[in-house]
Amino acid sequence: QVQLVESGGGLVQAGGSLRLSCTASGRSSSTLGMGWFRQAPGKEREFLATINSSGTGTYYAGSLKGRFTISRDNAKNTVYLQMNSLNTEDTAVYYCAGSRVRDYITYTSLVDYWGQGTLVTVSS
Repeated sequence: QVQLVESGGGLVQAGGSLRLSCTASGRSSSTLGMGWFRQAPGKEREFLATINSSGTGTYYAGSLKGRFTISRDNAKNTVYLQMNSLNTEDTAVYYCAGSRVRDYITYTSLVDYWGQGTLVTVSS
């Protein structure tokens, strides 16, 4: 079994930046395709970014317009999400996700492991 723990959320002003971290335990995350999703109040959970097990390939939701960057450090079993130019519409709970068999995760139905979520609040 794999446990995913996110950190790095908090309150930030519009235009600011945050970096989220997701650390895996119970099994090396280096064999997992990983991704980030978010869920705003009253909305469905949406895909943001995904990275393959080696870190050589990434894919992003088009709506992000280059503001977010996903990366990973397999030596630390950690995946990151760098978020820049944040605006109030980015306010949500952000979830880390992992897949046992898929290198890329773009839908919630492809996720085998979820983190508990970390809240990001962007103030105007």
